[in-house]
Amino acid sequence: MEKKPSTYTLEELIGPLNDVEKKYAPKQLYVAGQLQIPLPSPRVAVIGSRKASLKGLNAASNIARVFAKNKVIVVSGLAEGIDSSAHKGAIEANGHTIAVLGTPLDRVYPWKNLQLQEIIMQKHLAISQFPIGYPIQPKNFVIRNRTMALISDASIIVEAGNSSGSLHQGWEALRLGRPLFIWSPL
Repeated sequence: MEKKPSTYTLEELIGPLNDVEKKYAPKQLYVAGQLQIPLPSPRVAVIGSRKASLKGLNAASNIARVFAKNKVIVVSGLAEGIDSSAHKGAIEANGHTIAVLGTPLDRVYPWKNLQLQEIIMQKHLAISQFPIGYPIQPKNFVIRNRTMALISDASIIVEAGNSSGSLHQGWEALRLGRPLFIWSPL
């Protein structure tokens, strides 16, 4: 990362918040990238299993491509599997993507997504609620899911096991009154 990240409140990023959104909004968000602020809509999260099937990976990429071609910003968590496929699909379709990280902006997890995170931080947008130097802990990724639901106008889960963090985001989307869709293979 070459420059210090910008800081915003959620309201500065997405516009006026209702009472429920205010209750769950993080106090501060750290942002790196090129998307305009406040963020344009619509924004849809495409999320799912880290250990996805090939069919699920292809579905996530195709869903993201269709959204990107229709000027929908694809939001995901930069995790291995479905998240990475969604980000890549949006980028390949010349659309925009937002990575909501469970780490500070100066850290990469998983490490194999280093190049993808750098591209997103340079040409799209990466968001974290964790300041530089904050320790990486498993609970950060659950916290990140709520923030991802707050930033997104809707969420789509593509493959998720019973203990998947994507299900947590699904519940958060419902709590916020956001539409939740579940992809199912035909």
